[in-house]
Order: sequence, then structure tokens, then C-alpha cells
Amino acid sequence: MAGLVTGVVLPRGPVTTVHSVTMLLVCLGLGAAAGVLSATRWVTLVAPVAFLTAFELARIPAQGPTVDAVYLGSIYGAMALVVGRGFDLLVMGLPLAVGALWGAAAGRRRRAVTGPRRSVASRRLRALGAVLVTLPVVVLAVALLRPASTAPITGPDGRELPTSVAELITLPVGGHDQAVMLRGHDRDAPVLLFLEGGPGGTAIGAMRASGEPLEEDFVLAVWDQRGTGKSLSALEPTDTLTVEQMISDTLEVTDHLRERFGQERIYLVGSSWGSTLGVLAAQRAPEKYHAFIGTGQMVDQQETDRRMYAETLDWAERAGQDDFARRLRENGPPPYEDMLAYPDALSTNPEYREFPHGQDYDPASAYPASLLAPEYTLTEQIRGMGGIIDTFSVLYPQLQDIDFRRDVPRLEIPVFVVLGEFESPGRSDLAREWFEVLDAPVKELVVFPQSGHTPHLDEPSRFHDFMTGVVLAGSAAGR
Repeated sequence: MAGLVTGVVLPRGPVTTVHSVTMLLVCLGLGAAAGVLSATRWVTLVAPVAFLTAFELARIPAQGPTVDAVYLGSIYGAMALVVGRGFDLLVMGLPLAVGALWGAAAGRRRRAVTGPRRSVASRRLRALGAVLVTLPVVVLAVALLRPASTAPITGPDGRELPTSVAELITLPVGGHDQAVMLRGHDRDAPVLLFLEGGPGGTAIGAMRASGEPLEEDFVLAVWDQRGTGKSLSALEPTDTLTVEQMISDTLEVTDHLRERFGQERIYLVGSSWGSTLGVLAAQRAPEKYHAFIGTGQMVDQQETDRRMYAETLDWAERAGQDDFARRLRENGPPPYEDMLAYPDALSTNPEYREFPHGQDYDPASAYPASLLAPEYTLTEQIRGMGGIIDTFSVLYPQLQDIDFRRDVPRLEIPVFVVLGEFESPGRSDLAREWFEVLDAPVKELVVFPQSGHTPHLDEPSRFHDFMTGVVLAGSAAGR
């Protein structure tokens, strides 16, 4: 019964710290109760199997790679298993087994169930084994309880700047609690809202690693969109997670920032999918923004995917990756119904990952290292990768009909497009095509020489200099 209830209430398992700690304690108690009632050590196996089986049956309606049938044909399928069911097993299955072990011992004593008399050494060894089995649960509980935090911004003397802001906040957005990180040396500086890519990505850790230069001249607001990172619990119900809702959420976050910091307009930066969302938000409500800045600018998702598929297949054939090339041919060109087929086409080609980054590039800004930032709890760190996969599977099919060359011929605010020299032509060529036909008060396209799809991370100081030296002046001229 507990497994069935959990599957209905938490179809994706525990996705917040409260969920995780609560389920750990509940399962520890359930296991203990089952052990006492049964007075047999077999319950240490039966209880977790019964609970997790019922849990899986109850959450069958949930959809996404972390809850669907296990697929080990790709690294992303294996990752979905580890951060999905693997975490469920750790937080629920392990406490159930440990609780059942202790409960069974208590039950046997209560019922005076005895076996062959053991030596003192044997009893001590068994006691030591019980302690060692219990220790991982204690360590897990302590790790789960570690709170998320963001360090204060300090001056040269090491003291916190009185004018600064450094917060992790939760906002009610679109009927769901969603997380935003705010950081800046001066709370009166221009506000910059950053939209991460994916869909499904979280940029809080990445921007902590590479966004510090921006904090000197802006109030940097990094929003974990619905279903991502610290906002993963807002993923359900997935039938309301639409592109239209994401645009509405963006404008709602924008309005909160405008009101809190007393600014009529803010700056909007979007990376990859975030650049798609940013363009649509700026088109809908240009009066809220000074300018839009797109990094790794997306234009026509389906056409980009087809071109990148061809690029990846060409690389696989040239590199002698025969098995991989065969798998690509079997998948065929996008779009795909199976969301786990996309990484093969879009994320495997090393030619767009292995290049000379800027001198100030920090590997901690890339997945999965970026999730190790203290701004995330342990649950968020592990589930964050699952959020990328599951939220992608909900939103990505909705992007297939977008083409800015047709749909966004004009924006009423200054537009700045930042591309990387090592960006995939499947992305950069379309960005240039859209930029050429785009009508905007001010527009500028630049190419960073040591960047790929994420120039703001690949060359963070250059991006800061561009934002302060070009965007601030250009957006003022555009008004």
C-alpha cells in the first residue's frame, strides 16, 4: 500500500530534499514494522521488492526516460537509470532493507525465536555487520540534509559588500514554485535575466563557475525553469508544460525582477533553447527589456537537427566509427519519437566539443560538474541530470514547427547574437540567416574565436566585456 501511494503522489520519486528525507524516514519505519511483524530476515529482501514493485506499477502513467522502460543502448539511457531508479533505490529501497533487518531482529527477540547458540565472537561480528549496514543510511541522511547556499559577495577586505545581493529565492511562477539565484555587487545595477538551454538544463552551477565577471556590473538572475534543477518538482503535470506556458513564466519572472529592483526594463540573455524562449518572450513583451542577447542562438530546431545529424554521420564515417555510423543510419534523420535518439545526433560529435577554449574557461561550468555547486542540495545534484532528460522529452517535440526566419522577422528591441567559432554550422548558419533578415532598432552579431555553443561559458571574460562595452551602449542607442 505504501508503494502504491508513493507512486501516485511522487510518480518521479523524491525530487526535493523534503521528499527524500521524508521517504527515507518513512521507508526506515516501514521496514522496521515489517521486520517486527514477520520476525524473519527474509523481509529485508521481500519488503524493498514489494514496495518498489508497487511503486513502479502505480507510476506507469508518468512519462519520461527516467520512469519509462530501462534502455541501456546509450550513455543517456544508462544515465536515466542511475539518476532515476538508482536514486529511488538508494533513498527508499536501502532504508527499507535496513529497517527490516533491525525490525526482524527485534521481532525474533519478542517472539523468543532462537537459533543455534552462537559464540561471543560470532555475535559481535553480526552486531558489527548490522552497524556497518546501517552506517550508509546515516551518512545518506546527513548528506541529504545539507542545505543549499550561495556565498556572499565580498570586497577586497573579505567583508560582505553592503550593496550586494546574493540569494537563492523561490517564486510562485505559473502556479508552481520555481527557483532563482540572484547575485550582484550592486543591487541598483542593471538586472540581467539568464535563460538556460536544454530544454531541461539548469545554469545556476554553471553561472556560479563562470558568471562572476557579470556580477560586477549587473544583478545576475539565473532562473531554474519549470522542471529543471532546483525547480524539478514543478515538472508535473506535464500536460501543462508547454512553450506558451514557458513564455508566460518568463514574463512573470521578468515582472518580479522589475518590481523588486525598481527597474522598468531588464536585460534578457538566452543560451541555446534559452535563446528560443528569450526571442519569443521579447517578441511578446518588448517593453519589459532593454535588449535581447542570444548565445548559441537557435532559429529552426528541426532544420538544425537534420543538419547536425548529417554532420555527425559524416564525422562518424570519416573517423571510422562504423558501429556508431550504423546506429545513426538506423535511427535516420530527426525528428524522433524516442527522445533518447537525439543525443546520438546532436551531442556526440567531438568536433564541436574539443577545441581550444578561452584561458578563463572553467570546466566546472559544464555538466555534470556544474551540478556539484553548493547552490544545489544532494537531491538536486542527482536529480538535476534526470530533469534534463525528462523535461527535454516533454518540451522538445513542441519546438519542431518554430522557424524564426518566418515567425520573427522583427523585434522591437536591440538584438545581439554571440556565436562561437567552433559552433556547429547546423546552428550558426541558420543564426546568420535569421540575423540577416531580422529588423531591429539595433542589431549586432559577433563571433568569439575560442568558443563553441556556449560562448558565455567558453570565454566568460570576453562575454563580460561584450556585455558592458557593446550591449549596454548599443541598447541605450536603440532606445
